[in-house]
Amino acid sequence: MIQSIFAGISGIKSFQTGIDVLANNIANVNTVGFRGSTTEFSNLFEQQIASSSSTTSRQVGLGSQVSAISLDLQSGEFYQTENVTDLAITSADGWFGVTGLKGDSFYTRAGNFHFDTYSKDGLKGQPFLPYDEPNKADIRLTNADGFLVTGTLANNTANGVLNPVVGSLDLSTVAAQEPLVFPNELSYLVEPTTQADFLGNLGVENVPISVSAQVISPQSERNNLRLLFTQSTPQPASGISWDVVATTQTADGSTVYDTQTGVVTFGESGGLISSTLGTLDNNGAPITVNLGSGFTGLSSNAGPSVVSSSTTDGTLAGELTGYTINRNGEVIADFTNGRQSVVGKVAIYHFQNDQGLEAVTGNLFRTSDNSGKAIFYSQDNGSVLTGTLENSNVALDTALTQLIIMQRSYDAAAKTISTADQLLQNALQMDA
Repeated sequence: MIQSIFAGISGIKSFQTGIDVLANNIANVNTVGFRGSTTEFSNLFEQQIASSSSTTSRQVGLGSQVSAISLDLQSGEFYQTENVTDLAITSADGWFGVTGLKGDSFYTRAGNFHFDTYSKDGLKGQPFLPYDEPNKADIRLTNADGFLVTGTLANNTANGVLNPVVGSLDLSTVAAQEPLVFPNELSYLVEPTTQADFLGNLGVENVPISVSAQVISPQSERNNLRLLFTQSTPQPASGISWDVVATTQTADGSTVYDTQTGVVTFGESGGLISSTLGTLDNNGAPITVNLGSGFTGLSSNAGPSVVSSSTTDGTLAGELTGYTINRNGEVIADFTNGRQSVVGKVAIYHFQNDQGLEAVTGNLFRTSDNSGKAIFYSQDNGSVLTGTLENSNVALDTALTQLIIMQRSYDAAAKTISTADQLLQNALQMDA
């Protein structure tokens, strides 16, 4: 009977742990990125009560114990938000990384991130990163606790200037990941126009035809490139030729930067044969005029006289308007000139044994010897949903049902103790 009491006590202790785990799950049913836990039980050592050659066992158990508290690694439900920096990992495998104020590394499924600014004094008056300028302010990607989200920086924002423009970015090594901190002020350098392409039909009528295109100067000004075509005298024996005068000037025509002349020759069918027009100076930047060849650019035939399109390269200078994140986890800088560039990428980490991660809070974990170090997958490392968060993976109805079962088990273990105690009292009274 004493053994029965011990078995009941072990049951009470085990089921109390199970109740505590379920209570914690229920308390965090609305915690973003929360991973619920499951209590696993096992029986204590068996005691041999008699030796026998019988094929049946003659052993009795000594109670129960908690053998493990395992994480539920299934994904929680996704729900959309209006915050473009809210992220959710699309698969059940993968973790965001964040760095604490003391440089400690943590991992989480909670992607409720946001951009905020901080000065040289850092968060809550504690220095975090070194600065060369006393009052410089930067923008950092942080989680709800103020920890810095880690990832790969494109390193293209030195001295407040974007250089170069990056279209996509791959994660570097795990050891090279760092807090995602970006300039609060960032300039997109002007890209002067280098080529202007023209497409259309000059016709065959002997009338002057003027076409133009907008070009960008090194001073980030919108200038005008104008081509004036007049039929040559004399004309070739076959086909048709045009004299062309090309001019670069300010948009209002008050200043002319360069004027070049040439001859454009077309064959009998109207396809372009040759052009002697050279490059033009656009207030310090050379521009090549591309009239095409054959029928790929300008033509001169009996059809309607029209220049349907002109295209140019080049970009005006721009200033930073803000940062966003795409579904590849890339941080995008947006500029007033309509251009964008990747400046960083949020890392998604993986582990050999996710169950080995050590919980710090309900949605914050750190590595242990059992989990192993963080790794990246060489293929399909993971993608994210933007404007989306992953809720707790605890189903309230299931958790409450489990809690009732665990409570009944606790009561049964307590009843075992009271029953054994009553039997013990009866035995003592019989001896008396």
